[in-house]
Amino acid sequence: MAEAKIGIIGGSGLYQMDELQNPREENIETPFGEPSDAYLLGTLNGREVAFLSRHGRGHRYFPSELNYRANIWGFKKLGVEWIIGVSAVGSLKEELKPMAIVLPDQFFDRTNQERKSTFFGDGVVAHIAFADPMSKILRDIIYQAAVELGAVVHLGGVYLNMEGPAFSTRAESNVYRQWGMDIIGMTALLEARLSREAEIAYQTMAMVTDYDCWRHHEGIDDVSVETILTNLRNNIYLSLQIIQTVVPRIPEEPDPVCANALKNAIMTEPSVITPQARQRLALIIGKYI
Repeated sequence: MAEAKIGIIGGSGLYQMDELQNPREENIETPFGEPSDAYLLGTLNGREVAFLSRHGRGHRYFPSELNYRANIWGFKKLGVEWIIGVSAVGSLKEELKPMAIVLPDQFFDRTNQERKSTFFGDGVVAHIAFADPMSKILRDIIYQAAVELGAVVHLGGVYLNMEGPAFSTRAESNVYRQWGMDIIGMTALLEARLSREAEIAYQTMAMVTDYDCWRHHEGIDDVSVETILTNLRNNIYLSLQIIQTVVPRIPEEPDPVCANALKNAIMTEPSVITPQARQRLALIIGKYI
């Protein structure tokens, strides 16, 4: 199986990467089911990259239907140590305008917990530290590249991960603003959490498409799929330019904070872990048990 140290997760509007040289597809079986799509592997500016369409090519899956565990496990199987997730978000702040890019450093979870958000359970208990849920190293690299390319980019912020698939009510949108949230989306939190469990550095690159629905009273149209898709199409080219600039700058070595996330996180005594659990989690915890 081919290996790639850098992973890209394409969100709404970004379903493929034609920029990859010598592209080839890799279908990966996981203990957690099927990933969203085949992984597209190739070379980008001298580095091996693995790309995955989050919602599947043709946008087939709701955020709540995604198999986040399989998606991240597949990247781990490919040897990925760094993941950039591209996602569409709504803005909850006046200064975070549509067409801007936000590189959040925090999450607030509003999902309903039906989404499978951990590799653990079923006989193995682990509690990762998640105070700083994304990679500062990767965030700073993306920020510098975006600035050099002339993008409107904001460093830091809180990403509220809602359940969906419907957009917020006006009451919800205004409450989130009162809480001090910056942007709102439906997918990135679980990717970050599972990446940390898999000891992979992760950073979401949030592309602002709209003002959610809180600015309606100011004559601004409510969020709609049409608005989102129009702004996404306008921003996809820029996001791909940033990724191409970022990839060769990513260190060859893993992020030391993320690469050792499970070192003191596994609570279960190795002697009581069943052979089935050992086999299921070997890729994730094999070096510790």
